[in-house]
Amino acid sequence: MNINKETVVFITGAGSGLGMATALRLAASGAKIVAIDINESGLAALEGQLPAEQFMGIRASVADSEEVSSAIDMAVSRYGALHVAVNCAGVADAAKTVSKGKPHPLDIWNKVISINLTGTFNVIRLAAAVMTNNHPNADGERGVIINTSSGAAFQGQVGQAAYAASKAAIVGLTLPVARDLANQGIRVCSIAPGLFETGMVSGLPVQVTQSIIDRMVLFPARMGQPDEYANLAEMIVRNAYFNATTISLDAGARLTPR
Repeated sequence: MNINKETVVFITGAGSGLGMATALRLAASGAKIVAIDINESGLAALEGQLPAEQFMGIRASVADSEEVSSAIDMAVSRYGALHVAVNCAGVADAAKTVSKGKPHPLDIWNKVISINLTGTFNVIRLAAAVMTNNHPNADGERGVIINTSSGAAFQGQVGQAAYAASKAAIVGLTLPVARDLANQGIRVCSIAPGLFETGMVSGLPVQVTQSIIDRMVLFPARMGQPDEYANLAEMIVRNAYFNATTISLDAGARLTPR
């Protein structure tokens, strides 16, 4: 799919990290950005970097069906269509299955699954329904959906039962959803980032970050940059032969148990 001033992109978790980087990169190619997040200050920061005619920021939770549906309706009302959806919203709350004799708090499990998994599928189903109204291009393509999994989907660490399960489920839904939507001309891919320099790690001391890199990252020996995720997201949108797959973006990293 070409990316130009007619392209409308819906990005969740756009107030920081991977989502913000993706919004900036696709906007630089001319796309109109509809950014949702519960982080209003992050949305305001993103708004300050984009032309007013290219940006719509909406406070919404991906886990709330009505809020996402309303945000998509607002996007279509303003821009007339929706062509790309990028799911970057997520949380990484951690807890051991049993810790000091106490079981994993179920509220933490439910929160992580609700946002990371159910929230992702909520956006998929609502965005795809709108994309079916698009005029197909020469390939018959009407839309592209990109989801965010994680290296933890395959190599979850101590305390990551909920997070790893939610991200593994993103991998698991990619193929069947792509099959569901193939006849509608909508592609579905997922990206599994490794260790990236985002808000989840930005508060760590430098020596801790360096220790993680030394123990886990193959090459290049550094954290991933959000724009490297955004670059891959852009490639997936542009290259019509990316479909029904999860792509690891991790510099060969192998997570240790801790």
